[in-house]
Amino acid sequence: MNLAVIGAVFAVIFVGELPDKTMVASLVMSTRGRPFAVWLGSAGAFVVHVVIATTLGTVVFHLLAPQVVDAVVAVMFLVGAGLAVVEATREHRRKDHPEPPPVPPSRPGRTAATAFAVIFAAEWGDLTQLLTANMAAHYRDPLSVATGATLALWTVSAIAVTGGRWLGSVIDVVAIRIGTAVLLTGLGLYAAWTALR
Repeated sequence: MNLAVIGAVFAVIFVGELPDKTMVASLVMSTRGRPFAVWLGSAGAFVVHVVIATTLGTVVFHLLAPQVVDAVVAVMFLVGAGLAVVEATREHRRKDHPEPPPVPPSRPGRTAATAFAVIFAAEWGDLTQLLTANMAAHYRDPLSVATGATLALWTVSAIAVTGGRWLGSVIDVVAIRIGTAVLLTGLGLYAAWTALR
């Protein structure tokens, strides 16, 4: 495993997931069920999504020529930047009309199962899933990418179930989304430059 890749992936996925809907879902579910059970269910769902995303990213790398992979990576980063802007716009609109996610029953087993189902459904096609697949193709190191992405997602979930309310009052979600969009645009332009060399 490559610690530099793990760290880079962790940073991008952590920032991308921090103000995400799955963080809000984990926070709300932890108010009605045991926080550890919510985290456990969320963690399981994140592992499944990371495995799917890194597998797809690795398959793309093996099927396409290196310049085509770089072009695909560039497009995916730029699409990710667009999704981050869309999420920033939605978050800005939600400030006046918040929509709470579904709340699980209070039994630990059901809480974990419900958390798994909610997070598993919410993460399909999510920005961080696309980024994970993209970075697996870009770095060509699926184990390091999977490790960094999983640790980032688990960390955000742990923050949500332990101190999400406080964090939500301190962090401007729209600003984080815009920052994410800027970062992804930079990465996309760099990948495009690499593809054209």
